[in-house]
Amino acid sequence: MKTTDKELKYLLDSLVERFNVPSFADNDPLGFPRRFSDKRDIEISAMVTSTISWGKRAMILNNAQKIHDIMDNQPYKFILEGDIDAIGEGNIHRTFFGCHLRYLLRGLRELYVRYGSLEDFAHSVGCAASEAPAWLLAEKLGKFIADANVLDPLEGPSRCLPDNVSGSALKRFNMMLRWLVRNDGKADIGCWEVLTPAQLFIPLDVHSGNTGRQLGLLNRKANDRRAAVELTESLRILNPQDPTIYDFALFSVGETKSQI
Repeated sequence: MKTTDKELKYLLDSLVERFNVPSFADNDPLGFPRRFSDKRDIEISAMVTSTISWGKRAMILNNAQKIHDIMDNQPYKFILEGDIDAIGEGNIHRTFFGCHLRYLLRGLRELYVRYGSLEDFAHSVGCAASEAPAWLLAEKLGKFIADANVLDPLEGPSRCLPDNVSGSALKRFNMMLRWLVRNDGKADIGCWEVLTPAQLFIPLDVHSGNTGRQLGLLNRKANDRRAAVELTESLRILNPQDPTIYDFALFSVGETKSQI
């Protein structure tokens, strides 16, 4: 399909209008952090939920609820006061087990004790001035969590962040940042000020990558960091101040192919 930029923008904007609404979160992982009003609860919920956001949607939602139940549905209070070491060894989500959840929550406990919030940590590592804030924050956060677990390290990958942060598209991490930063008062929460929507990158996965290629927004075949940057740059042409608003459109294309 060949379209002009004007036609493509009209198409994507119309899909955004339809899907960028509060009810989008009703059957989406975004619904978990939207339950809370305290920024710290929102951040922790967003982090743990996005961490397991791969695979079938129904499974993600079920297992995100499992993690929130473990945290007594009070993420910040559990981080500070809960018995993290009592979390069992059982399966949490696909290849993510109790040991991985303990590892993540121990790291977050140390972070909140030292910095007060994930946003303050992001500020401290220089995200606001970075051209690639998602990759900078993921790298610094991964190291911080590893250091916090130095006395009880994991054997094998942490399952929290990709081993190769620098080359990864960081789909789940970029999704979390979209939730926290975009602030149009509709689906996303927008409780952060350290970054602006203009600094965000598209949460690239197989589906959004294929849709981007179909629409002529992406040429690179691999779904890696370079592809995430390329797709985001294409979307910035259509909306420089808020390119990731089109994540709602790319998500929805699969449900509206008959209209394209």
